[in-house]
Amino acid sequence: MEALLQNEDTIAAVATGMGGAGIGIIRISGPDAVELGNKLFVNPRGKTLLAAGSHELVYGRVVDPATKKDIDEVLVSKMLAPHSYTAEDVVEINCHGGIVPMRKILKLVITSGARLAEPGEFTKRAFLNGRMDLTQAEAVIDIINAKTEKSLEYSVAQLEGRLSHKLEELDNILVGILSHMEVNIDYPEYDIEEISYDFVNSQILELLNKIKEILTVAETGKIYREGITTAILGEPNVGKSSLLNTLLMENKAIVTDIPGTTRDTIEEYLNIEGIPFKIIDTAGIRETDNLVEKIGVEKSKALLNQTNLVIFMRDISKEMSTGEKELIELLKNRKTIYIANKTDAIYGMDVKIPEPWIPMSLLEDQGIETLRQKMLEMVFEGTVSQEADYLITNTRHIQLLETTKTSLENAINTMASQMPLELVSIDVMEALEALRGITGKAVGMDIIDQIFKNFCIGK
Repeated sequence: MEALLQNEDTIAAVATGMGGAGIGIIRISGPDAVELGNKLFVNPRGKTLLAAGSHELVYGRVVDPATKKDIDEVLVSKMLAPHSYTAEDVVEINCHGGIVPMRKILKLVITSGARLAEPGEFTKRAFLNGRMDLTQAEAVIDIINAKTEKSLEYSVAQLEGRLSHKLEELDNILVGILSHMEVNIDYPEYDIEEISYDFVNSQILELLNKIKEILTVAETGKIYREGITTAILGEPNVGKSSLLNTLLMENKAIVTDIPGTTRDTIEEYLNIEGIPFKIIDTAGIRETDNLVEKIGVEKSKALLNQTNLVIFMRDISKEMSTGEKELIELLKNRKTIYIANKTDAIYGMDVKIPEPWIPMSLLEDQGIETLRQKMLEMVFEGTVSQEADYLITNTRHIQLLETTKTSLENAINTMASQMPLELVSIDVMEALEALRGITGKAVGMDIIDQIFKNFCIGK
């Protein structure tokens, strides 16, 4: 892969968000990064960027070479290869974080000979230059998109290489198995096939157990990365918007006594013990002639196919309607938490709340903590460890691990059929290729390009 970058051009982009901020950073990377930065930089004492040391921060101004006008007061850092984010020469211009100065400076850098970076191109170069493997590169975007402290913690661990080290361990075992089989195939005169079968079989079984252990926590990793899409469903005016506001501890949804106030879905993230829940307050599901409200109701019904968890609410002080009964029937095969709200309205009444309904009074702040704990139970169901040193959080990684597992199971079946080791080695080689697809040791440029398209420009 190193050969791919021998003739690369120099790229540039704004590495910070475009908007009003104290600091904005324009990042330049490539063989001409220092020279391009030097063309635009003026130091009051006459020090050039060329003369500055690596990883030195230099004060000065960015000046338009054509007009000689000052553009902004800046601090410029110079980082020489290979000790930089991309493992290339990198210059970062720290200017004021307004849109106008950042755009102006970036335009000058492009005019001076750089090319505007593609999404994720800085991190892509870091991967292609061997500074990080593909799992570490993908961890960068996970850090940016982290929704809770726990998801951030696992993403940082992946960036540090904990997952890479585990996968390298599995890689070494597979290489060892293949090497052992190659000896048997190349030197059949030593008649060690029976011993090789036993050794290879035990090694593959041990490796399969390790991969299964990783996959058991993969669902947890996916949860930390993507969150749990949770829809609050029910008829109008049963307290859905009030529940959203109570869970978030802020007024995100308008609450009135008028049925149909919520006409579109409202989405917000809620952190419960490190698990991100994407809470969606939906329009009350009922028959209506109002066109806008009708669209909201249809969106709520369609949302059922996209949710991981449903919180169904009803007003316990009223008789269950036909519509509610139909909704409950729809939710039979889905992970659903049933809420009997407005228990404060049934004091003194002979109303029983059956299992599995959770009694709740939002007016009196009762039942919220029970709901939070139930949400966690529904996610993990007591079967998943949350304290692993690493977690598989990426769907691509999970699919490749499943392929690795399948190939190893095929190898076991091939041996059980008393087939030659040459055929067993084909299955083991397929397992190795799938495993290496995770770290990027064996992956095509089309896959690499697709992965980095999901990054933001400047990263």
